[in-house]
Amino acid sequence: MERLQKILSQAGIASRRASEQLMLDGRVTVNGVPIRELGTKADPSRDDIRVDGRRVKVIERHRYLLLNKPRGYVTTRSDPQRRPTVIDLLGGVREYVYPVGRLDFDSEGLLLLTNDGELAARLTHPRHGVARVYDVHVVGNPDRHDVERLGKGVTIDGRRTSPADVKAIGPSHLRITIREGRNRQVRKMCDAIGHPVAHLRRVAIGPIRDSRLKPGQWRNLTDDEVRRLHRAAGSN
Repeated sequence: MERLQKILSQAGIASRRASEQLMLDGRVTVNGVPIRELGTKADPSRDDIRVDGRRVKVIERHRYLLLNKPRGYVTTRSDPQRRPTVIDLLGGVREYVYPVGRLDFDSEGLLLLTNDGELAARLTHPRHGVARVYDVHVVGNPDRHDVERLGKGVTIDGRRTSPADVKAIGPSHLRITIREGRNRQVRKMCDAIGHPVAHLRRVAIGPIRDSRLKPGQWRNLTDDEVRRLHRAAGSN
């Protein structure tokens, strides 16, 4: 017996957090009974578990995809405003995969998509401190003091950011490594020092890099990359 949100996550339905919301919204049933209690456990091999009336199947094969997200796409499976989504770029992918974390509409760069809910949860939880590296072009030319402020932490949305690795690699050009994933964090950090982002691109997720992948292209991760991601997330 396992917690229902873990079963849904492992089945590739959604992340654990999103699965909890599905339960709270009354969209999950076990043996015909709507389940809203987040601590509920079930047996996926015996119980009839459904989301919106569709039977949840235990995944036999996980997919791990790396996408170079272009600007002008939202990092969700669907969008109420009918904007293009990253799923639109995944021609030929039949499995139900979903993005691991987010890149905002105007940002580009590397994005993982998977149906491995356990790994996705670990990669996005700040406790595991998986690094994300960004190349950032800003307005103006930050000085040494600005770079030090970013590295030590700045206050955004009423809360201080964790220490970051920040390097000036050229005029108006920073490389910022963070280990937490707050909403539009890098943009807000740069706003806090008076140098708004002009262009932002994610170039690494933990051990995963690929400078040859062009915007809009995707590929499967290699077995070695998947192992290294698991190690980075502390799952093996």
